[in-house]
Amino acid sequence: MAFDYKKEFKEFYLPPKEPQIVTVPKMQFVAVRGKGNPNDEDGEYKAALAVLYAVSYTLKMSKMGDHRIEGYFDYVVPPLEGFWWQEGISGIDYTRKDMFNWISVIRLPDFVTPKDFDWAKETAAAKKGLDCSCAELLTLEEGECVQIMHTGSYDDEPATIKLMDDFALANGYSPDFSATRLHHEIYLSDPRKTSPEKLKTVIRHPVKQV
Repeated sequence: MAFDYKKEFKEFYLPPKEPQIVTVPKMQFVAVRGKGNPNDEDGEYKAALAVLYAVSYTLKMSKMGDHRIEGYFDYVVPPLEGFWWQEGISGIDYTRKDMFNWISVIRLPDFVTPKDFDWAKETAAAKKGLDCSCAELLTLEEGECVQIMHTGSYDDEPATIKLMDDFALANGYSPDFSATRLHHEIYLSDPRKTSPEKLKTVIRHPVKQV
Protein backbone atom coordinates (compact mmCIF):
# COMPACT_ATOMS: atom_id res chain seq x y z
CA MET A 1 0.00 0.00 0.00
CA ALA A 2 1.47 3.35 -1.07
CA PHE A 3 2.04 5.88 1.73
CA ASP A 4 -0.61 8.62 1.50
CA TYR A 5 0.31 11.89 3.23
CA LYS A 6 -3.33 13.04 3.26
CA LYS A 7 -4.36 9.97 5.25
CA GLU A 8 -1.29 9.73 7.49
CA PHE A 9 -1.28 13.44 8.38
CA LYS A 10 -4.98 14.27 8.42
CA GLU A 11 -4.39 17.17 10.79
CA PHE A 12 -2.62 19.06 7.99
CA TYR A 13 -4.61 17.95 4.93
CA LEU A 14 -8.13 17.21 6.17
CA PRO A 15 -8.99 19.83 8.80
CA PRO A 16 -12.57 20.40 9.98
CA LYS A 17 -14.86 23.09 8.60
CA GLU A 18 -14.30 25.08 11.78
CA PRO A 19 -11.01 26.96 12.42
CA GLN A 20 -8.27 25.29 14.45
CA ILE A 21 -4.74 26.09 15.59
CA VAL A 22 -2.01 23.72 14.40
CA THR A 23 1.77 23.60 14.59
CA VAL A 24 3.12 22.67 11.17
CA PRO A 25 6.55 20.95 11.17
CA LYS A 26 9.37 21.25 8.66
CA MET A 27 8.53 19.87 5.21
CA GLN A 28 10.25 19.90 1.85
CA PHE A 29 8.70 20.65 -1.52
CA VAL A 30 9.36 21.00 -5.20
CA ALA A 31 8.57 24.67 -5.79
CA VAL A 32 8.18 27.13 -8.66
CA ARG A 33 7.85 30.88 -8.10
CA GLY A 34 5.93 33.26 -10.32
CA LYS A 35 3.59 36.20 -10.76
CA GLY A 36 0.25 36.94 -12.35
CA ASN A 37 -3.31 35.68 -12.62
CA PRO A 38 -3.43 31.89 -12.16
CA ASN A 39 -6.41 31.71 -14.52
CA ASP A 40 -4.49 33.03 -17.55
CA GLU A 41 -4.29 30.22 -20.08
CA ASP A 42 -0.84 31.27 -21.25
CA GLY A 43 0.36 32.57 -17.88
CA GLU A 44 3.25 31.53 -15.67
CA TYR A 45 1.04 29.57 -13.29
CA LYS A 46 -0.13 26.96 -15.81
CA ALA A 47 3.46 26.47 -16.99
CA ALA A 48 4.61 26.09 -13.37
CA LEU A 49 2.11 23.30 -12.71
CA ALA A 50 3.45 21.29 -15.64
CA VAL A 51 6.96 21.49 -14.17
CA LEU A 52 5.82 20.64 -10.64
CA TYR A 53 3.98 17.50 -11.69
CA ALA A 54 6.74 16.40 -14.08
CA VAL A 55 9.39 16.56 -11.34
CA SER A 56 7.10 15.07 -8.68
CA TYR A 57 6.13 12.05 -10.75
CA THR A 58 9.69 11.51 -11.96
CA LEU A 59 10.73 11.10 -8.31
CA LYS A 60 7.77 8.86 -7.49
CA MET A 61 8.39 6.62 -10.49
CA SER A 62 12.15 6.42 -9.96
CA LYS A 63 11.53 2.89 -8.67
CA MET A 64 10.87 1.83 -12.28
CA GLY A 65 14.24 2.95 -13.62
CA ASP A 66 17.95 2.80 -12.93
CA HIS A 67 18.12 5.69 -10.46
CA ARG A 68 17.88 4.34 -6.91
CA ILE A 69 16.98 6.71 -4.06
CA GLU A 70 18.21 5.69 -0.63
CA GLY A 71 15.32 5.16 1.78
CA TYR A 72 12.72 5.23 -1.01
CA PHE A 73 9.20 4.00 -0.24
CA ASP A 74 6.19 4.04 -2.55
CA TYR A 75 3.87 6.98 -1.95
CA VAL A 76 0.93 8.90 -3.36
CA VAL A 77 2.01 12.25 -4.81
CA PRO A 78 0.61 14.83 -2.35
CA PRO A 79 -1.83 17.55 -3.44
CA LEU A 80 -0.88 20.82 -5.09
CA GLU A 81 -0.35 23.73 -2.70
CA GLY A 82 0.24 27.44 -3.09
CA PHE A 83 1.61 30.38 -1.12
CA TRP A 84 0.14 33.73 -2.23
CA TRP A 85 0.74 37.44 -1.61
CA GLN A 86 0.32 40.86 -3.25
CA GLU A 87 2.72 43.75 -2.91
CA GLY A 88 1.33 46.67 -0.92
CA ILE A 89 -1.88 44.85 0.01
CA SER A 90 -2.77 43.58 3.47
CA GLY A 91 -4.31 40.15 3.05
CA ILE A 92 -5.56 39.09 -0.38
CA ASP A 93 -7.57 41.17 -2.86
CA TYR A 94 -9.38 38.61 -5.02
CA THR A 95 -10.42 41.30 -7.51
CA ARG A 96 -6.76 41.92 -8.42
CA LYS A 97 -5.52 38.50 -9.44
CA ASP A 98 -3.08 40.13 -11.84
CA MET A 99 -1.14 41.36 -8.77
CA PHE A 100 -0.56 37.89 -7.34
CA ASN A 101 2.89 36.67 -6.42
CA TRP A 102 2.95 32.95 -5.73
CA ILE A 103 5.06 29.96 -4.84
CA SER A 104 3.38 26.83 -6.16
CA VAL A 105 4.54 23.63 -4.46
CA ILE A 106 4.06 19.87 -4.09
CA ARG A 107 5.37 18.13 -0.99
CA LEU A 108 8.25 15.69 -1.36
CA PRO A 109 9.22 12.81 0.93
CA ASP A 110 12.12 13.49 3.29
CA PHE A 111 14.24 10.87 1.54
CA VAL A 112 14.62 13.12 -1.53
CA THR A 113 18.11 14.69 -1.42
CA PRO A 114 19.39 17.65 -3.47
CA LYS A 115 21.22 15.15 -5.68
CA ASP A 116 18.01 13.18 -6.28
CA PHE A 117 16.15 16.41 -6.97
CA ASP A 118 18.66 17.55 -9.58
CA TRP A 119 18.42 14.14 -11.24
CA ALA A 120 14.62 14.43 -11.37
CA LYS A 121 14.78 17.91 -12.91
CA GLU A 122 17.14 16.75 -15.64
CA THR A 123 15.18 13.57 -16.31
CA ALA A 124 11.80 15.32 -16.40
CA ALA A 125 13.15 18.00 -18.74
CA ALA A 126 14.49 15.37 -21.15
CA LYS A 127 11.37 13.18 -21.11
CA LYS A 128 8.73 15.92 -21.17
CA GLY A 129 10.54 18.53 -23.25
CA LEU A 130 10.08 21.06 -20.45
CA ASP A 131 12.39 23.72 -19.08
CA CYS A 132 12.57 22.58 -15.44
CA SER A 133 15.31 25.01 -14.42
CA CYS A 134 12.72 27.07 -12.51
CA ALA A 135 12.04 24.20 -10.07
CA GLU A 136 13.70 24.43 -6.66
CA LEU A 137 13.93 22.20 -3.61
CA LEU A 138 12.28 24.28 -0.88
CA THR A 139 12.23 23.55 2.86
CA LEU A 140 9.69 25.34 5.06
CA GLU A 141 8.64 25.17 8.72
CA GLU A 142 5.37 27.06 9.06
CA GLY A 143 5.04 26.69 12.82
CA GLU A 144 1.88 27.96 14.51
CA CYS A 145 -1.01 28.58 12.11
CA VAL A 146 -4.78 28.82 12.00
CA GLN A 147 -6.40 26.67 9.33
CA ILE A 148 -9.78 25.56 8.06
CA MET A 149 -11.41 23.50 5.31
CA HIS A 150 -13.01 25.86 2.81
CA THR A 151 -15.75 24.44 0.59
CA GLY A 152 -16.70 26.52 -2.42
CA SER A 153 -15.26 28.88 -4.98
CA TYR A 154 -11.82 30.42 -4.44
CA ASP A 155 -13.47 33.83 -4.80
CA ASP A 156 -15.64 33.03 -1.76
CA GLU A 157 -12.64 32.56 0.52
CA PRO A 158 -12.85 36.01 2.24
CA ALA A 159 -15.85 34.93 4.36
CA THR A 160 -14.01 31.80 5.46
CA ILE A 161 -10.87 33.80 6.22
CA LYS A 162 -12.91 36.12 8.45
CA LEU A 163 -13.97 33.04 10.46
CA MET A 164 -10.29 32.15 10.85
CA ASP A 165 -9.32 35.68 11.88
CA ASP A 166 -12.14 35.92 14.45
CA PHE A 167 -11.27 32.50 15.88
CA ALA A 168 -7.58 33.34 16.18
CA LEU A 169 -8.29 36.63 17.91
CA ALA A 170 -10.75 35.02 20.33
CA ASN A 171 -8.11 32.46 21.28
CA GLY A 172 -5.26 34.86 21.90
CA TYR A 173 -3.56 34.85 18.49
CA SER A 174 -2.86 37.54 15.93
CA PRO A 175 -1.80 37.33 12.26
CA ASP A 176 1.94 36.87 11.72
CA PHE A 177 2.50 37.39 8.00
CA SER A 178 6.00 38.08 6.73
CA ALA A 179 8.17 37.48 3.67
CA THR A 180 8.40 33.82 4.66
CA ARG A 181 4.99 33.33 6.36
CA LEU A 182 2.25 33.63 3.76
CA HIS A 183 -1.36 32.91 2.85
CA HIS A 184 -1.31 29.16 2.16
CA GLU A 185 -3.78 27.01 0.23
CA ILE A 186 -3.85 23.23 -0.28
CA TYR A 187 -6.00 22.08 -3.20
CA LEU A 188 -7.90 18.86 -2.54
CA SER A 189 -10.13 19.16 -5.63
CA ASP A 190 -9.39 19.42 -9.33
CA PRO A 191 -11.14 22.58 -10.59
CA ARG A 192 -11.28 21.06 -14.08
CA LYS A 193 -13.50 18.24 -12.79
CA THR A 194 -15.27 19.78 -9.79
CA SER A 195 -18.00 22.42 -9.77
CA PRO A 196 -16.97 25.64 -7.93
CA GLU A 197 -19.40 25.17 -5.04
CA LYS A 198 -17.89 21.73 -4.25
CA LEU A 199 -14.19 22.67 -4.35
CA LYS A 200 -12.33 21.74 -1.16
CA THR A 201 -9.36 23.88 -0.18
CA VAL A 202 -7.35 23.96 3.05
CA ILE A 203 -6.64 27.59 3.96
CA ARG A 204 -3.81 28.23 6.41
CA HIS A 205 -2.53 31.49 7.89
CA PRO A 206 0.48 32.10 10.16
CA VAL A 207 -0.30 33.34 13.66
CA LYS A 208 1.46 34.18 16.89
CA GLN A 209 0.30 34.34 20.50
CA VAL A 210 -0.39 37.81 21.87
